[in-house]
Amino acid sequence: MNDSQIAGMTNFDWAGLWQQSQGLVMGFGLKVLVAIIIFYVGRMIARLITKGLHNLMQSREVDKILETFVCNLVYWMLMIFIIIAAMSQIGIQTTSLIAVMGAAGLAVGLALQGALGNFAAGVLIVMFRPYRVGDYVEAAGIAGTILQVQILTTMLKTADNKLIVVPNGQIMSGIITNYSAHETRRVDMVIGVSYEDDIDKVRCTIQELVDADERILKDPECQIAVSELADSSVNFNVRPWVNSADYWGVKFDLTEAIKKRFDKDGISFPFPQQDVHLYNKG
Repeated sequence: MNDSQIAGMTNFDWAGLWQQSQGLVMGFGLKVLVAIIIFYVGRMIARLITKGLHNLMQSREVDKILETFVCNLVYWMLMIFIIIAAMSQIGIQTTSLIAVMGAAGLAVGLALQGALGNFAAGVLIVMFRPYRVGDYVEAAGIAGTILQVQILTTMLKTADNKLIVVPNGQIMSGIITNYSAHETRRVDMVIGVSYEDDIDKVRCTIQELVDADERILKDPECQIAVSELADSSVNFNVRPWVNSADYWGVKFDLTEAIKKRFDKDGISFPFPQQDVHLYNKG
């Protein structure tokens, strides 16, 4: 290194370079600080907005399924907007980022077609509401009480206290039977008696048992009618109307009461039987 080079290095403005570097670092640090503030303040605002929306929908007695779905959707939409705003403050080109996210979303969507189908089914459930939280339904081959409807799945509790998680797509692609949709239900029973029994006596006996149960509604009136002359019995259709909550209690209790009363009054329940005729050709 010659003398002229050494002199050039000595004359280099190191102080100016240091000040410039400090200015750049401080400027970038300030942007990062502002981005962090935007994120945390924005998240607080998003939570307040979501909480206010929760309270508003609860005061209007909006369905719980719709309330949960809308509040979660609003919260995450706000969070996406806040994250993009914070990244833009740092200097990241959000336009290209959004394009990359869109391409990535398309790729992920193709890979997760089943999940997207469940999401779409969840939207349909929220829109058309074939059931509500607390309803007893049969869907996708599962019978149980609705505990929670999420974006992708529905949670049910069976009668024996098992938790079943069913994808929304399977529910919406099949038949849904909602046993709690109406306040009343009809109990359908078939009672078979012997051909030797007096059908008028049988009808009066069943009517007395129906009238004695206060849970059975007077309107609509209970139907008691001979429905079939079967191979081994005369079958009666017994169809009382009850409140939905009393369905199983009435069905079980009335069945037991009929058996005890028939035994007491000498009315028989015939077993399946066949008549065999033997012919002597000799």
